[in-house]
Amino acid sequence: MSIVEVFSLLGGVGLFLFGMTIMSAGLKNACGDKLQTILEHATKNKLIAIAVGLGMTILVQSSSATDVMVIGFVNSGLMNLGQAIGVIMGANIGTTITAQITAFNISTFTPLLLFAGAIMYLFMKNDFVKHVGSVIMGFGMLFQGITMMKVAIQPLSQSEGFVSFLSTLNNPALAILFGIAFTALLQSSSSSTVIFQAFAIQGLLSYNVAVYLVIGAAIGSVTPNLLASLTANRNGKRAAILNLLFNVFRAGILVALINIFPIILTGIQSLSPSDVGRQVANTHTIFAIIAVLVELPFTNKLIWLAEKIVPVLPEENQQLEDRSLIYMTQMTKVPAPVALRQTQREITRMGHIAADNLKRALDCFFNYSTSKAASVRSHEESVNILNHLIADAMVDLRSLDLSPENMRRVSMMTIAVTDIERLSDHAENIVEYIEQMNAKKAEMSEAARKELLDMSQDALDAVYLALDIFEKDDYSKLDQIEILEQHVDDHEKDLINNHIERIMNSMCNPLGGVIFSDLVTDLERCSDHAINLAYALKERPSELDAPKLV
Repeated sequence: MSIVEVFSLLGGVGLFLFGMTIMSAGLKNACGDKLQTILEHATKNKLIAIAVGLGMTILVQSSSATDVMVIGFVNSGLMNLGQAIGVIMGANIGTTITAQITAFNISTFTPLLLFAGAIMYLFMKNDFVKHVGSVIMGFGMLFQGITMMKVAIQPLSQSEGFVSFLSTLNNPALAILFGIAFTALLQSSSSSTVIFQAFAIQGLLSYNVAVYLVIGAAIGSVTPNLLASLTANRNGKRAAILNLLFNVFRAGILVALINIFPIILTGIQSLSPSDVGRQVANTHTIFAIIAVLVELPFTNKLIWLAEKIVPVLPEENQQLEDRSLIYMTQMTKVPAPVALRQTQREITRMGHIAADNLKRALDCFFNYSTSKAASVRSHEESVNILNHLIADAMVDLRSLDLSPENMRRVSMMTIAVTDIERLSDHAENIVEYIEQMNAKKAEMSEAARKELLDMSQDALDAVYLALDIFEKDDYSKLDQIEILEQHVDDHEKDLINNHIERIMNSMCNPLGGVIFSDLVTDLERCSDHAINLAYALKERPSELDAPKLV
């Protein structure tokens, strides 16, 4: 094989991979955010999750892209492992479509595809048309790359060294290992399978060797997901492990089946007797379907094993509880007064999670650590998720036979949920302030820190007292919270005046001064949210008691 042919082979591989990337990006851009929305709402029904994974992977032409999105959703708590395994299974079937497409010989039309795609991408102004053009152009690159590879590898059949190397792959174990390594290098089972397919078409690989290479490629395809999980939380890591386990067991099952029942391979070959390229493609697809059918009944065992490999910590169980409804689970099956009381308890529970997060954020501000900051963000996500769950559950209250007073309470509880969610938003703001200071190495005077600490304590006391009033409907404590709220307002005025004086005397770092003012504003708004919450369910004889708008 000459150096020119080596360059041609490498160029073909590069063009194929680039075409895949261009096509995938074009499809995702053409679909906009709909792909992620569909994936996010994959239901607990595993069959629907499989269909979602299959459809998305066909669209983006990359199981790795789908699986990485799955890890992201599991990482953020929007998807559980039960949903994830279904999408992963579907993605493993969807990724076989690439080999099915490339089994067609349409090299005659690739120049036309490239030309049409380039015209649409370069000269059309409509964004959707441009994205479709990039898909067509990527499709043409993909096939042109395959054509270049086929031409370049033809002389390899005359190379004793290469033929000798391929002969070692007659050992199934070595073929599987090579398939794993080669796919891990390319980070795409679709790409490696198409290359194996091209080798088989040129007679460099026998069909039986290609079968084991395809089995290995499935395991190697999890490499991008394992890399993506390195920065994910423990649940995101379990999603990646789940994908690895599925493909490892898939390899074991398929090796056992084709050795116990060799008629399986004979049957696949009989579907296209004279077309080895199609045989490899069919093997890829049929193996994926068999693996899903065999492993689907055992998904809970796979999840259990993933949780054994990455054990569930006590704080994760707490997080799972924080992100689930406890009291609002049977809203339409209980009397209206009970449903309202359960809603009040659920909102109070959300309030305590948000209040504790505000306290955690203030501790992080005065005694920073990355673990404290991460904890604040995790709990903020819990509050957001619980906020959506409560809002959805409260819709069911409207269908109950509610009195006018109870309807008023439902409306005010809806507003209370918003106040609580904003408390947690302020907690996240506070963490961002200290991170900005640390990044810029800004400092704040001890006097400023002491003032902020005093104001923080009054704001926290107001929030916890408001939750107590809201939970118990104990309005005898309204005078106490009014006093606390007035203290916070007084703090705000005094602190701003002191801050201006420090700036005039050049005693304050400029960035530290800006953050000082921002934090004072956040604390004052937290106090306003506390007042809103305390008065939320109280009957108001006049508009004087209306909640503050913050």
